[in-house]
Amino acid sequence: MRDATIAIYDAKAQEYARLSARLPERAEMEAFAALLPEGARILDLGCGPGHYAAWFAAQGFTVEALDASGEMVALAASRPGVSARQGRFEDLPETPTYHGIWANFSLLHLPRAELPAQMRRIKHALYPSGLLHLAMKLGEGEGHDRLGRFYAYWGEDELEALLLEAGFTITARRHAEGRGLAGERDRYLLIRAHG
Repeated sequence: MRDATIAIYDAKAQEYARLSARLPERAEMEAFAALLPEGARILDLGCGPGHYAAWFAAQGFTVEALDASGEMVALAASRPGVSARQGRFEDLPETPTYHGIWANFSLLHLPRAELPAQMRRIKHALYPSGLLHLAMKLGEGEGHDRLGRFYAYWGEDELEALLLEAGFTITARRHAEGRGLAGERDRYLLIRAHG
């Protein structure tokens, strides 16, 4: 994630926390949790204020949360049962460590050229048949939103090809639309895949 984008999240951490507190991907969370073994280890990759990580922790999972924004990490670390640390997307273990990785509207801040390698890192960090949740905005190219955050946009076929190339099998997907922190209406795709 680029430094300017991180600075925006630092500055708007409280506002973003209020916006995401309603857990709009609750159906995906519940389905994800239902497929994991009891006490599974989950990484919330790009955890933001930690609402999702806290929900997983409340279900009895061991939850780690990683975010590049220090302000977001501070919010996530305040959630019961959540172990949060500051780091970049590439700061993943090189050996299987997690039963599930939850990447909810986080990897869209990576430049397009960097996502294939990131998918391979995620695959290596998951136990065999581990679960990945991936939420991304749909579109083309790269650019900045009205707040100045960097985004890379993807087509559904492109994302599917990337996941397959990294060794994932897609088991669920949902299209949706919504407004984020910048107030712009975006189309997005939520994918669940097995490693």
